[in-house]
Amino acid sequence: METINNQIIQPKVWQVLGKTITKCGSSAEAIQEAGLDFTVLKRPNIHPLPSGVNIISDNSYFTFRTDTEAILGDKIGSDYEVVQNTDAFGFFDGIVQEHGNIRYETAGSIGYGSVVYVTAKLPEHIRVGKSDYVEQYLFLTSSHDGTGSITIAFTPVRIICRNTLNAALNNCNNAIKIRHTASAAEKLKSAHKMLGLTNQLSTELEAIFNRWARVRITDPELKRLIQLAMVPNRETYQLLKAGKDDELSSQFTNVVSNIFEYSLCSPTQQETTTKGTLYGFYNSITGYYQNVRNYKNEEAKFKSIMAGTGLQRNQTAFDLCAEFAKHGNTALQLN
Repeated sequence: METINNQIIQPKVWQVLGKTITKCGSSAEAIQEAGLDFTVLKRPNIHPLPSGVNIISDNSYFTFRTDTEAILGDKIGSDYEVVQNTDAFGFFDGIVQEHGNIRYETAGSIGYGSVVYVTAKLPEHIRVGKSDYVEQYLFLTSSHDGTGSITIAFTPVRIICRNTLNAALNNCNNAIKIRHTASAAEKLKSAHKMLGLTNQLSTELEAIFNRWARVRITDPELKRLIQLAMVPNRETYQLLKAGKDDELSSQFTNVVSNIFEYSLCSPTQQETTTKGTLYGFYNSITGYYQNVRNYKNEEAKFKSIMAGTGLQRNQTAFDLCAEFAKHGNTALQLN
């Protein structure tokens, strides 16, 4: 692990579970190097009855790997279509051929291959201030257990602390989702339009982050922003609204305190772009999930940051920043 001013900086969330890809010229080579070159099949579920008769279902299916015969998903609907890893990840090949300079970085899987992913690094950076750089990635994930879509997401990562800065703008989503249906393969062929979306997002995010880096906030404003970003339920919101901070749960109070301390003390939060700024608040939320919070295991961390609670809090913090930048501390008034 890397360190900055004696503080351990965690690796990117996908690096721990996946395999670092070396010089691969195609998605097929990347998949092979990461051990994802397996085939998945779908078969109908069979219901054995006490009489000895086996009923073959016409609306309930399971999926499995042909190499290990590991069951990846069951109780899957009839409209679910398996999209092989080679077909899903082949999305990147068209981009590489058309635009070049895209480098595969990591590929991996979760749950014996029930969820697979690959990341590709784009050549340009987002620059905040003079020297606070954000790397840009395309992150593709696909599932074989019937639970999720094929998702291609634009994922910025702040270099100095590995924070993933995923967020959807008001006028532009940061991801394309393709359901596992018969039309999935055809839709993947046109998904290269994601790169155009990425260029737009990159330009907009650079302007937004630089604007937030110039917006000063006080410590009390920082704490209130953290509280609002981390509100777990309506009851907590009502207590904050009524000013009854002494009645807040100890769990919520401890989380807020941990994030507040991280924001004030972490070396990565002492940059001119983050210290006492709105951009610093945004990074305090993303940094908490990346560098501070304890998880059951790395898989739980991956799921939280890329698709779960961490991603949701990231979006909430992003929206709060947008409101504060527009309306000042009146955005902190609770309705």
